[in-house]
Amino acid sequence: MSTDPRPYPPRQREVTQRREVDFAAELNEKQRAAATHGEGPLLIVAGAGTGKTRTLVYRVAHLIEQGVPPSRILLLTFTRRAAQEMLARAERLVGSTSRSVQGGTFHGTAHRLLRRFGPEAGLPGDFTILDQGDAEDLMQLSRSSAGVADKTKRFPKKGTLHHVYSRHVNTEIPVGAILRDEYAQFIEFEDDIAKVFADYTARKQARNLVDYDDLLLYWAMLVETDAARAIGDRIGALYDQILVDEYQDTNVLQARILKGMCRVHRNLTVVGDDAQSIYAFRGATIRNILDFPREYHGAAVVTLEENYRSTQPILDATNLLISRAEERFTKELYTRRTGGEKPWLVTAQDEPQQTRFVVDRILELHEEGTPLREMAVLFRAGYMSADLEVELTARGIPFEKWGGLKFLEAAHVKDVLAFLRVSENPRDEVSWYRLLLLMPGIGETTARNAIDAMLARTWAPEAFADFTAPPRAREAHGALVRLLDALRAEPASGDGSVSRAIVRIRALYDDILRTRYDRVEPRLADLDRLQAIADGFGARAEFLAAISLDPPASSSDLGFGSDSEDDVLVLSTAHSAKGREWDAVFLIWAVDGWFPMARSLGDDDQIEEERRLMYVAMTRARDHLAVTFPFNVYDTRRGASYSLSQLSRFIDRGVARAFQKVVLETPSEAPITPGETVTATVDVRALLRARFTPGGGAT
Repeated sequence: MSTDPRPYPPRQREVTQRREVDFAAELNEKQRAAATHGEGPLLIVAGAGTGKTRTLVYRVAHLIEQGVPPSRILLLTFTRRAAQEMLARAERLVGSTSRSVQGGTFHGTAHRLLRRFGPEAGLPGDFTILDQGDAEDLMQLSRSSAGVADKTKRFPKKGTLHHVYSRHVNTEIPVGAILRDEYAQFIEFEDDIAKVFADYTARKQARNLVDYDDLLLYWAMLVETDAARAIGDRIGALYDQILVDEYQDTNVLQARILKGMCRVHRNLTVVGDDAQSIYAFRGATIRNILDFPREYHGAAVVTLEENYRSTQPILDATNLLISRAEERFTKELYTRRTGGEKPWLVTAQDEPQQTRFVVDRILELHEEGTPLREMAVLFRAGYMSADLEVELTARGIPFEKWGGLKFLEAAHVKDVLAFLRVSENPRDEVSWYRLLLLMPGIGETTARNAIDAMLARTWAPEAFADFTAPPRAREAHGALVRLLDALRAEPASGDGSVSRAIVRIRALYDDILRTRYDRVEPRLADLDRLQAIADGFGARAEFLAAISLDPPASSSDLGFGSDSEDDVLVLSTAHSAKGREWDAVFLIWAVDGWFPMARSLGDDDQIEEERRLMYVAMTRARDHLAVTFPFNVYDTRRGASYSLSQLSRFIDRGVARAFQKVVLETPSEAPITPGETVTATVDVRALLRARFTPGGGAT
């Protein structure tokens, strides 16, 4: 009996009819002004909870109503899911015609354009995409071969090198400046680091590899350089209207791309909130949104201020908090919702009391009818929830902590993908190195020799089969040759082709997994999931590109954030909470040096971003917001002693007046019952007097 999955074709999608859109009735005044804007650049400054997604969807609908062909509208978002959600909502407004709107992430759109136009610019269309882990591994090969690491001095490791490289590409900050600001201990190696980067770039090109940064960099080169002007003009002419979500999260390179894409026209709509710009560590710059009116002369600016999420008392507090920002678009969020109490500013004696309060209050709200999944505890960094996690576990309160290992970062998933990548691109040195080291009897030296032998024969498909393996590795070498020959012999496209390839790989790999890793069953389940995902793709190249650009979110290796319908409390960093909302939010550790983080205290720009991050955390709350401040901090980094802490500088006296101050009572010990007779058995005061009385020393 065949074990191949049974194909089930999707049902033909029904044609959705266009409905009459009443912009005046369905949008508020500012939303309507933004959605129905005519030609030219437009900046929509959308405060937290003001309906930015709704406004963007209605703008797409308006453009289609005005006669713009849907296929000539490009919607750029930071997740494919966000684009799909917006386009699905647009379809409900204007019908099935909106399915032709081009939507996706910056990286996904870059990939699509480079496959189409890259060959004309010297980039072969069958390139392989490196994820961050693979890019770091390739950087390690460049680090080793460049011969720059002096054993007497510490040279930056592959992760640091890749971070510096990526930050330089995305921000245009010179490598030397990045080293001075972030890695001063490596400044003497600036020239050697440049050699590593040169080798890394050459290796990628020789092996037909492209990393995430290259996707954007090549796109920018095509649309902005004179040498590629003919190609760039054709790319720009594909679209009459470009819309960008979360513009405050774009980096310098993405801003360059948008400018190049608008060389043919100026029809660029960007939506964002300068007060929620919190990703500088990823290369994002707040300057893009703040400088938009200057970069695009004559741009219209529409500010959305009516909030549909939070109560007015919560908005009063958050408006005051962000009003202290050094530079911002002025806006005052308001709501038509009535009622609501002031957010709480809770002073706790120490961390244990803070934890007890949070847990007790969660249980109280839960008993009043608030589901656990509608409550969240937020913090600046993951380690700050350790004590809380222990208490929640002890009290039997289910919780989910957002963060953890992404699906593609799991070692066993990367192993299987390495086999597929080598079968698709025989020059993929990183994947070759990974799968060779998996095989029994093959170590570093044999793997390196095999790769050198293939390189000498310009990666000919039969080069590995002709390599003479040492005796201890011959069995593994033969098994791998047979597998790769079988993969090459099978069609790389067609229904079920990718899933069948994974079945072949697992016939060899599953036994390797059992010997190399612990927790075998969850890992095998991950591979089952990978196989199921693969069954939805018709070609290996398509599958490898899609899974690299928009990877599944989770792995069974670690906990992860999800959209689980289970009634569980959410614990999350402030960064991971962006874009979400809950009925009740607890922001813990509002202590200077904790929020803002101590490492930001000497940098004005970092302090401003920390302020925006606290604003993002507080504006997640719909009905209840509590900010906690333990004034005694037990800090082992300062000698394992208590120290008096200071309330976060962001909650100054003016901001604090918008809160209801709450002081937690400390339970007192049970008093001695009145009238109870106590008989003394020793007079300790007499003993102390005797110690200092001549001749009356204690015996």
